[in-house]
Amino acid sequence: MIGDIRIWPPLVLAPMAGATNHAFRLLARECGDVGLVVCEMISSYGLYYNNERTLDMFDWTDAERPVSVQIFGAVPEIVAEAARKAEDAGVDMIDINMGCWVPKVVRTGACAALLKDLKQARAVIEACVNATSLPVTVKTRKGWDLREACAVDVARIAEDAGVKAITIHGRAASQGFNGQSDSSVIAEVKQAVSIPVIGNGDIRTVDDVERMFRETGCDGVMLGRSALGNPFIFREVWAWLDRGERTGPPTAQERARAALRHTVLQVEALGEERGIREMRGLLPHYIKGLENAARIRHALTQVRTVADVQKLLSQVAELDCEHNLAERAAVNSGERAA
Repeated sequence: MIGDIRIWPPLVLAPMAGATNHAFRLLARECGDVGLVVCEMISSYGLYYNNERTLDMFDWTDAERPVSVQIFGAVPEIVAEAARKAEDAGVDMIDINMGCWVPKVVRTGACAALLKDLKQARAVIEACVNATSLPVTVKTRKGWDLREACAVDVARIAEDAGVKAITIHGRAASQGFNGQSDSSVIAEVKQAVSIPVIGNGDIRTVDDVERMFRETGCDGVMLGRSALGNPFIFREVWAWLDRGERTGPPTAQERARAALRHTVLQVEALGEERGIREMRGLLPHYIKGLENAARIRHALTQVRTVADVQKLLSQVAELDCEHNLAERAAVNSGERAA
């Protein structure tokens, strides 16, 4: 439970800039078992000043619920106003980003920069909580750098301020995505607070989810980059959590169908020109790792229309058929030899 909202399965789609818009959040719902989806992070300044492009990111539908919107900022009054606008727009909960390490964002004093100024972090959190009746959560990291972990301190500040759940990524902000995520800090936070703790970082497979729950005792797990091109990861994880089953990865045909569905949803929301342009960086994820697909991956970065995408993805399905035929041939050959 996050406030009065039930999150089940205890699996969360992470906010990812340029990825977790309406199209991908809905696709994750359709392809897998996800308890909560989170919008890509939104600037509190953009909301405060009614920036049209920023307001367009309020793009959720009832089919995605429960859905959280993640905001970032360093000025308490601005963050508070952004929270009020998010509530008025009908979101289910609000998440404060205190983990993004990208330099141009950190230079504004927001996100992971707040880990260097916990007094300011407290002010931002309290302002957000006091501005809305919705559950407020925080997503943060181990600390600013490896010299001093402050995740426990942040979690206690958040709990005292009325935050209803906290997500901890096991890397320091200075690491970016480098190095290894430290699950021990997530376990420390779980021991220090009574609000739900969601574990994040280096979660790519069912085994990684099992390890996160076992090593940290966390209440839920957030998956991010592992879901790009593979929204089925939630289906795989839930099959193991719920029934102890190992379902295996999706087939190439399933990947191709999901990629086309993602494209169609994107185009419906943004129009063909912009929708396809934004899909160019996302489509190659769907066929990553498939044999003999390098040419198709490259071609997907240059598509211009839905028809272009459909034509290329039909070739991915053919690769899957060829693979299955080759497997059957190998089995039949082995049987004849025996």
